[in-house]
Amino acid sequence: MREQIGDKLLVATHNQGKLDEIKALLEPFGVTCVGAKEMGLPEPEETGTTFVENARIKAHAAAKATGLPALSDDSGIEIDALDKAPGVYTADWAETPNGRDFVMAMTKAHDKLVEKGAAEPWTARFCCTLVLALPDGSDHVFPGVMEGQVVWPMRGAQGHGYDPIFVPEGFDITFGEMDRWKKNEISHRADAFKKFVDGCFA
Repeated sequence: MREQIGDKLLVATHNQGKLDEIKALLEPFGVTCVGAKEMGLPEPEETGTTFVENARIKAHAAAKATGLPALSDDSGIEIDALDKAPGVYTADWAETPNGRDFVMAMTKAHDKLVEKGAAEPWTARFCCTLVLALPDGSDHVFPGVMEGQVVWPMRGAQGHGYDPIFVPEGFDITFGEMDRWKKNEISHRADAFKKFVDGCFA
């Protein structure tokens, strides 16, 4: 699959942090990464109901627009007692007229758990699905998962999103309390990227 990627990969994201992370990951393989923003691409509407559907929408839109192989991801948290919500709507739960408010989103998740009378532990997982779309219309899917549980109250100021309420399996601290380099080694995104690198560059 390495030859299908060539030496230039479009990363279908407008998130500079995510782009930098992928650039660093692929640098040893001699792949130049460009972001959707610097290519002037709009963000397509994510109308899928699963992580893989949304990742496919983003990757194929970027590959079709540029003729380059495109990598995208879709990620979020699934809370079992909430029927795996928020899932693909993880970021939507944080939307406000003034931007994203993840404290509000975490509080919403906790309130819903209390309303349901859900028994602890509140098992959950972070999911990340990477899709590599090729200009010929084909694609390859690389899913990553980090199992754990939701806790309350929020703990830690590291990370982002729902990290302060998620304790990964095998640990007693939240992602919000964890050194970000440690988190990046064990996270759902790390799992998906390992599969991507093994599948494309091994």
